[in-house]
Amino acid sequence: MTGQYKAGKPSRRYHAQMPKRSLLILLVLAVAVAGLFAGLAVFGDRAAPPVQTRVVQLFPQARAVPAFSLQRGDGSALTADTLRGHWTLVFIGFTHCPDVCPTTLAQLSSAQKQWRALPEASRPRLLFVSVDPERDTPKQVEAYAHGFNPDTLAATADLKPLEAFTHSLSMVFMRSEPPAGAPANAYSVDHSAAIVVLDPQVRMAGTITPPFDPQAIAADMTALSQSHLEKDEQ
Repeated sequence: MTGQYKAGKPSRRYHAQMPKRSLLILLVLAVAVAGLFAGLAVFGDRAAPPVQTRVVQLFPQARAVPAFSLQRGDGSALTADTLRGHWTLVFIGFTHCPDVCPTTLAQLSSAQKQWRALPEASRPRLLFVSVDPERDTPKQVEAYAHGFNPDTLAATADLKPLEAFTHSLSMVFMRSEPPAGAPANAYSVDHSAAIVVLDPQVRMAGTITPPFDPQAIAADMTALSQSHLEKDEQ
């Protein structure tokens, strides 16, 4: 989550020693997500989830997501309508991320390959959102994401829309200033490492927390997507 991204084969590890700022951010995120689960457990609909999942932690009740508009590499807007009708995984990061982002995107690419045989109408989607708009243009974000898997949706936005979008999904990010004497653009961005799961109505339906198991993610998302398709056909 911190440092400069180095081109080449993605790292297969997380930080052995995480900076205090990163630990603080992850603690804040954990509290936020725990509060969300607690609130849904008390006030949410206790109907059983559509399928039993291994790693996707489904909420008792999906939570509405406010309207949003992000920018894609071709200049078009990515809105809720872009995602509607599909289960979607949302992961935030930045193209200069040294390890967590490339590692996670590589793992998710493995999951994407496993569900690639599903019909397009029921195929899950992955959305990668850069939270570093100062350095990452929409085209750069798309090229970076497509380097892992061409099916990945990619987008970014100005800071305020990004903050509104990520906060609505209980995600956080914070710029970490570079060390003294380093170039001004050598900063890093601390960000949530969890994945948010959106249902076909583009509501926040659950989360997936690291460490990630690509095979289990693929199995869960395939089951959820097939369940939604069967419901539509009834």
